Parts: sequence; structure tokens; C-alpha cells
Amino acid sequence: MTHHALLVVEEARRWIGTPYVHQMAVRGAGTDCLGLVRGVWRAVIGQEPERPPAYSMDWSEPQGRELLWGAALRHLELKDHAAHALGDVILFRMRDGSVAKHLGIQSEVGDTPRFVHAYSGHGVVESPLSAPWARRVVARFQFPDGEAS
Repeated sequence: MTHHALLVVEEARRWIGTPYVHQMAVRGAGTDCLGLVRGVWRAVIGQEPERPPAYSMDWSEPQGRELLWGAALRHLELKDHAAHALGDVILFRMRDGSVAKHLGIQSEVGDTPRFVHAYSGHGVVESPLSAPWARRVVARFQFPDGEAS
């Protein structure tokens, strides 16, 4: 476990209780799942590498375009799917045949894995990475090394 990973988890946990607000990324005021990852990036890495364009709640699902996955590949480091580690950014496909459109940050590993995520109707919460969630994981990423200036 690296110091960098601990910073990611600590920052993600600071967002717990932030209300769910589509397209926002402001700790305490409102965020969605991408906003949480963006906010952690700003705190741990620094300036965001790109501002996301306006996006719909369905993440272009009718067009079948993997926009969220593409953005993750541009800025995060793809990991072995089986190599769970603290601070991982986890990408979920919520339904078979749909695009991947939910993100979380791994906050615990081992026998009781957990993740922090902004969940519609709940805000930012820390949830067990239980079987129903784990089977929806389609990719794992890590933040690039770097510290906020």
C-alpha cells in the first residue's frame, strides 16, 4: 500500500455525505460519481487534465458509446482486473448490454472490501463491494503518481 493510495482513500472519504447532484464536483455541495473522482484528482494530483463535456444521466447508452471508459483510459492507469488495491478507481456496468457508467474508489480490500461512490438518491456513501456490485465491475484503474501542488 502506497502513501499515494492512502491519500486517495482519505480524500474520497472526506466526500461522504455530499449530496448527489448530476454533473457537479464540489465536496459538501454536490457531486455525481464522476465528480467524486474529479474532486479526488484535484486534491491528490492537481489540476484536472480535461473538463468533461455536458453528459446525460445515461452516458450515451442509446448510442452504445463507452464515453466514461474512454475518459478513464485517457487519464488513469489501467490495472489487472484481479489486482484489487486501495485507491483503485472501479468502473461498473450496471446492466448487461449497457455502457459502463458508474465509478467508485476502493476504500478497503481483503475479506470485507468497500468502495466510496456517489450514488443517485443516496449521495456519497461507502458501500460494501458485495457480490451484486463486484459482478458489475468491468475495469480497474489507478490514479497516476503525483501530488497536489
